[in-house]
Amino acid sequence: MSDVGQILVGALVGYVIGMFPSADLVARLASRGPDKAAVDLRESGSGNPGGLNAARMLGKKWGLLVIVMDAAKGALAGFVGLALGDAGAYAAGTAVVAGHCWPVYNGFRGGKGVAAAGGSFFSVFPPMVLIDGLTTGAVAFLGKSSRLAIKVALVIWVVAAVVWWAADWSLWWGPDPGFGLVVYAVLGAAMIQGRFMASARAGGTDL
Repeated sequence: MSDVGQILVGALVGYVIGMFPSADLVARLASRGPDKAAVDLRESGSGNPGGLNAARMLGKKWGLLVIVMDAAKGALAGFVGLALGDAGAYAAGTAVVAGHCWPVYNGFRGGKGVAAAGGSFFSVFPPMVLIDGLTTGAVAFLGKSSRLAIKVALVIWVVAAVVWWAADWSLWWGPDPGFGLVVYAVLGAAMIQGRFMASARAGGTDL
């Protein structure tokens, strides 16, 4: 398959996987039972259908489940794209974030895309899993701020992608470190930052 074909198919597959409504399904599961009220994460707490808001509104175990499911769809999209080729991996890894942030089935009202992007590291940018885990964990611990940790992670994602591409370092089991790695990082980080900015303009909280 040509690079163009890989990009088109990878982007479509990634977007569809990204739309999987992890938070909605977990909220329904957590709200089962006659003594439990249904919780709509888009109308509760921060209004974000993501893991941290789910943890606040539903409990920590449910929030963790949302994060794991969102990360899993990011990893899955990347691996499916990688089966098509390097260009397919980068396209799918980028599109899964778009699908999570702007799902067509819900009027393009989705989450922030943080966990989906993090999950895509496992298949598209494996070294970033270790780098991101160490740096964001340290920032979150020292600064006591998840928002700051995420912003630092976005910057590191882009910088690391440029360094890996320029140095032509191995991505382990991932795709070859072509320029698509930089595009994937820049677009992915831009989409997540865009969602944060849109939320701030609407008067909502970040997470």
